Amino acid sequence: MKYDLTVIGSGPGGYVAAIRAAQLGMKTAIIERYNTLGGTCLNVGCIPSKALLDSSEHYHNAREKFEMHGIELKGLKVNMPQMIKRKNEVVEQTVGGLNFLMKKNKIDVFHGHGTFVDAHRISVAKEDGSMEEVETDKVIIATGSKPIVPDAFNYDKKRVITSTEALNIDKVPKRMVIVGGGVIGLELGSVFARLGTEVEVVEFLDRIIPGMDGDCSKELMRALKKIGMKFHLRHAVSNVEASKNSVAVTVRKRDSEEEFQISADYCLVSIGRRPYTANLGLDKVGVALDDKGRILVNDHLQTNVENIYAIGDVIRGAMLAHKAEEEGVLAAEVIAGQKPHIDYNLIPGVVYTWPEVAGVGKTEEQLKEEGIPYKSGKFPFKALGRARASTDTEGMIKVLAHKETDEILGVHMVGPRTADIIAEAVALMEFRASAEDAARMSHAHPTYTEAFKEAALAATDDRAIHV
Repeated sequence: MKYDLTVIGSGPGGYVAAIRAAQLGMKTAIIERYNTLGGTCLNVGCIPSKALLDSSEHYHNAREKFEMHGIELKGLKVNMPQMIKRKNEVVEQTVGGLNFLMKKNKIDVFHGHGTFVDAHRISVAKEDGSMEEVETDKVIIATGSKPIVPDAFNYDKKRVITSTEALNIDKVPKRMVIVGGGVIGLELGSVFARLGTEVEVVEFLDRIIPGMDGDCSKELMRALKKIGMKFHLRHAVSNVEASKNSVAVTVRKRDSEEEFQISADYCLVSIGRRPYTANLGLDKVGVALDDKGRILVNDHLQTNVENIYAIGDVIRGAMLAHKAEEEGVLAAEVIAGQKPHIDYNLIPGVVYTWPEVAGVGKTEEQLKEEGIPYKSGKFPFKALGRARASTDTEGMIKVLAHKETDEILGVHMVGPRTADIIAEAVALMEFRASAEDAARMSHAHPTYTEAFKEAALAATDDRAIHV
């Protein structure tokens, strides 16, 4: 059977591309090497981690905050197997929804490992050893990424683990070492810290979440320290040795020979991800890669092979599910002859700890480096009535605007529900709004979003009302 478009990979980028292509009238197929659709995000990433983050936050609040609300509990304890069971149910429901969407949009699904035979034929190696061939006019590669684990870390999936294995730990560990102070490590580290695990984070750079605004790094680290997480900044892990029930992590101070060892139940390696492009037969069709193994594409997400496109984690840019989704839509629409556009500066980044962290646009560090004149307005959540009512007073919102034109250049926030609030900033920045535009919009009272209005007021001639 011949298809107008075949998508390799069914993560957020891949399945969204397939659905948009089907909406545009293309006969579409999707190839997924695993038995379930959804890729890393739905199966072992975004969705299951958020389920555990919410469960652990409920427990933490019951232990630390319920009493002040006048709620008294006895015999509070963690039932980790039930927590994992619920997480798995959330994943099953979400993946089941994808199966429905494939049928609804008449997208043919092939399970197995896809490899290019040539630019228009893809062989699918199935789990039972049989082979099937798909003929196609256009192809979108959306195969995602895998965790980076150096050989020196002796990754065994038992004591030395990645986020994939961490999602299935069914007993609360006493101690855990996290290698890497980025988004994934901090999110999972906060899950176990809330449940009572002693968590130590080793980060080579001088701050956590280094890709985000510096004020956000400081605010988040302060909050995570309050739940017991310890940080070794400017340190590197030189060796990891696992035994049956524990792990020994050797840590070296950066620019020094000084070393020490941390003993723990688990070592979670979270130092980044690499594009998954192995065994796709890219060399057979001549698809070009860069020096980091990413597929090279033009502004239309087209590779150097005319009929082959690539999106998501296998190409340049942030490895974010929503970035991949936007690219999936763009690629499908380009193939259909439309002229879509993505402003990569306005793809928000989020850390789903509690408090949450979110940012969009330029960071203050970037504005300084680029010599762009700017003004800054901040508003702390502790000055907000809604935050005091819910006892979520940690964090702040910062609005960065052009000093001369007042156009909003960046918005960065740490606090309750900032993962949702950031959408307001994205919408305003898409229409090139000024800080005063944001400041003059009516915000319902009392809400968390009032903090954004107040930060915009602070950036507009220091006019914040409630601080």
